[in-house]
Amino acid sequence: MERYVCIHGHFYQPPRENAWLETVELQDSAYPYHDWNQRITAECYAPNAVARILDDQGRIGQLVNNYSRISFNFGPTLLQWLENNEPEVYEAILSADRLSMQKFAGHGSAIAQPYNHIILPLASRRDRRTQVLWGIGDFERRFKRRPEGIWLPETAVDLETLQILAEEGIRFTILAPHQASRVLRTGARLWQDVTGAKIDPTRPYLQQLASGKSIGLFFYDGPIARAVAFEGLLTRGDHFADRLVAAFSDQPRWPQLVHIATDGESYGHHHRFGDMALAYAVNQIEAKKLARLTNYGEYLERHPPTQQVEIIEKSSWSCFHGIDRWWSNCGCNTGAHPNWNQEWRTPLRNALDWLRDSLSGSFETQAGKFLKDPWAARNDYIDVFHNRAPEILERFFSRHAIGPLDGNSRVTALKLLELQRHAMLMYTSCGWFFDDLSGIETVQIIQYAARVVQLAEELFGESPESQFVEKLSAARSNLSERGGGKDIYYQLVGTAMVNWERIGAHYAVRSLFESYPDKTSIYCFRAERDDYQVFNAGTARLAVGRVKLTSEITRESSMLSFGVLHMGDHNVNGGVQEFMPDRLYQSLVGESVASFARADFAEVIRVMDRYFGESNYSLRSLFREEQRTVLENILASALGQTETLYRQIYEQRWPVMRYLTDLHIPLPKAFTAAAELVLNGDLRRALQEREINAERVSALLESAKIAGVTLDAPTLEFAYRQNLERLAKCLARTPTVSVLRELREATGLLVKLPFPVDLWRVQNIFYVLMQSVYLQMQKRHIEGEQTAEEWLIIFEDVAQKLAIKLPSSAS
Repeated sequence: MERYVCIHGHFYQPPRENAWLETVELQDSAYPYHDWNQRITAECYAPNAVARILDDQGRIGQLVNNYSRISFNFGPTLLQWLENNEPEVYEAILSADRLSMQKFAGHGSAIAQPYNHIILPLASRRDRRTQVLWGIGDFERRFKRRPEGIWLPETAVDLETLQILAEEGIRFTILAPHQASRVLRTGARLWQDVTGAKIDPTRPYLQQLASGKSIGLFFYDGPIARAVAFEGLLTRGDHFADRLVAAFSDQPRWPQLVHIATDGESYGHHHRFGDMALAYAVNQIEAKKLARLTNYGEYLERHPPTQQVEIIEKSSWSCFHGIDRWWSNCGCNTGAHPNWNQEWRTPLRNALDWLRDSLSGSFETQAGKFLKDPWAARNDYIDVFHNRAPEILERFFSRHAIGPLDGNSRVTALKLLELQRHAMLMYTSCGWFFDDLSGIETVQIIQYAARVVQLAEELFGESPESQFVEKLSAARSNLSERGGGKDIYYQLVGTAMVNWERIGAHYAVRSLFESYPDKTSIYCFRAERDDYQVFNAGTARLAVGRVKLTSEITRESSMLSFGVLHMGDHNVNGGVQEFMPDRLYQSLVGESVASFARADFAEVIRVMDRYFGESNYSLRSLFREEQRTVLENILASALGQTETLYRQIYEQRWPVMRYLTDLHIPLPKAFTAAAELVLNGDLRRALQEREINAERVSALLESAKIAGVTLDAPTLEFAYRQNLERLAKCLARTPTVSVLRELREATGLLVKLPFPVDLWRVQNIFYVLMQSVYLQMQKRHIEGEQTAEEWLIIFEDVAQKLAIKLPSSAS
């Protein structure tokens, strides 16, 4: 009897990019990381690329790429973010697919996903096909092959969706066991009811389609998948392996496949060290020959389906009511707020459906003036927004344009296609999955809808905003302070909207705090300075200038004139105007500079009011990232003064604080506040020192313990980790004794710090050095080289601190 195991991870994050800037902005809720993509990468995607297998003493004995031994899919928008921001992790994922092809008879373990994770059975047929084609196109660009399978968002399925997959050459998909309705066994005449997850998950099935085509379906083992996701099975890797192997039956004489599918984030993000449990379980199964590892493509080739199945239409893996979670108050939610409702889901979807449908005719008419088949062009637009290089754009227009297009026509065509891209992004499933209309995922999809509204107004001359917002207003938040959809649109989305003036204002204000070159980039815009003059008077600064801005997305350009005055601290006042005539611009410069030279700042502001009218901008005009940086610089002096005052209190009152602590008397809150600010600040700075003074850190920790100070563990851990990573990278570049000594001194704190430290990158670097430089040093030591002995002694000491098992000859 042949026994196979396949573990599938669905790795996905919703698109988080600002709809106008094409970048993920700072997300405070992900602290100490910049945003949730970065945080989850550190907790899950990166650790699975270099997963640890520990020995019986808890030391790292082996590093493995988990992705190469499981089945997986990554959301295309997440892969795009990884490619731009975490290239090492991204390359490890692509490499894993190549390795899996060698391991699994030419079948790669990566499968595709519809582009931005929309619920396909709720989408129009046209949108479904575009989503599938974009997903396939993205996959082919990255993995350099056609995908054999595809992961359906939330495994939401109906026959029309399966028909589209089959038409596009997809061989299989993966569903939950409760999504099967009935099966027709080999040789049988009667169908057997398998509702209620009664289907045998150890074999593949064939779904026949009305067109005569068919598609392979795998129904994963529900109880084991549930145990991985929700019941703590990943606490121990050996238990995980045992549970998988226990699912085999001794009765069947045919091959059996035990397979599960869960969110990939289970392996490290939802469950800490889940990546290690996965690595250990897979290694155990393979090393002990408990079963043969496989992926779906290989298994389908070896053991084609012999039984037919019929699905339950409009079903999914995460909604008991089918697919209602993504359009209604069905009762499915996260469970975090039992008194809340999700009545907002229906008016939200209705508003988006209205927006999409009301613009489709105008899109088709307008785009038809430039493109042979607007919808076919939309399907191929994946090639452009993957890579907006001029040659790619040329190929796209040569294939789809009705003829040669001038610059303005190309801009219009690209804006029309951008409208369609954002009309896709606004349906990302996470917008309905969570508990409230004001959640970041829901606000994100409303932001994409706002970009559709803006483009529609620019392209078609009439704005659908008022009607869209009226429909959106029927959606109500559970938080009274958030109001409803209308409030969220204007308060949370409207403030993020970008137009030419807003980009120009950002450029102008930022130029007061950062010296721009003549040509620079501001997110997805190019800025070319036409004129720029800056003047200083004490702490005040005045800047006036002209800048040409060009969108990297649509190639549209605008020339903007600006004036901006900084009067110290956070007091900034300025204005921006498009296409100001040169005569007016020169008058603006002359009058504002003359008033500034007299230090008549009130008159400078009046001059700007006359020339720019209602266009009035301040520090609020900066985008979130730069706004935070500028404010931190402005506040640095004030915070320094505050810390000095608190330090005086702390140092003067330390003896009495110590005395009260010895008597077990609670410290006054004022004393505790002073101690927390001072000691956390001192610890952070001590952990950031290029040469960490371990004695100094130990003394500060002891003082914090005595004073009962609550340490800012996330900030301190992040500072210390970054310093260790800096030292490890330095050692990789220059593996000298002196750098090793620094690293030994720094890692000596690991046993003293009252919080765990993420050593993933440091251990990875050290492991590579162990397999290369360490072995060379051993050889040089045998040959009698004196310095090699000290190097080896220190290296082995650091390896012990980092819990890395040395080769058997050394350990």
